[in-house]
Amino acid sequence: MLVLLAGIFVVHIATVIMLFVSTIANVWMVGSSSFGTISTGLWLLCNKTCTQLPVSSQDEASLKAVQAFMILSIIFSVTALVLFIIQLFTLEKGKRFYMTGAVMLVCWMCILIAVSIYTARFTGTMRYSTNPHHGYCFILAWICFCFSFIIGILYLVLRKK
Repeated sequence: MLVLLAGIFVVHIATVIMLFVSTIANVWMVGSSSFGTISTGLWLLCNKTCTQLPVSSQDEASLKAVQAFMILSIIFSVTALVLFIIQLFTLEKGKRFYMTGAVMLVCWMCILIAVSIYTARFTGTMRYSTNPHHGYCFILAWICFCFSFIIGILYLVLRKK
C-alpha cells in the first residue's frame, strides 16, 4: 500500500510540474518561416525574440478562456496535492480520499476544456509560418489530462489501510 501511495504521489508531482511547463512555455504551436522557427504559446509569439501574441478580436475570448482554465488546472492540481498530504496524515484507516479525488477530477475538467478550446480555435492558424504543427506544451497538456483523470479515479477508490 505504501508503494502505491508513493507512486501516486510521484505521478501527481510530475503532473503538477508538467502543467506548469505547458502553461508557461510558449511552444503550443510550432512552424517555419523565412526567419527561422516560430513558436506560439498561450502568452507570446516567439521567433528570435518574443512579442505579445497577436490575436484577432474574435479569438481573444477563446485565448483568455484557455489561459484561465490552464491556470485553474494548476491551482486545482496543487490543491489536490496538499489535500492528499493532509488527508494522508489525518484520515482514519479505511477511509477514502474523496475530497482529493474530486478536486483532481475538477483539474481534469479544466485541462479538458482548455485543450479542447485551443484545439478547436487555434490549431493550424499560425500567422507568418508554413507547416504549423503542435509543440511539446500541447502534448504535455494532453498527457496531464490523462494523468489527472487516472490519479483522480485512483484517489476516489483508494483506501487508507
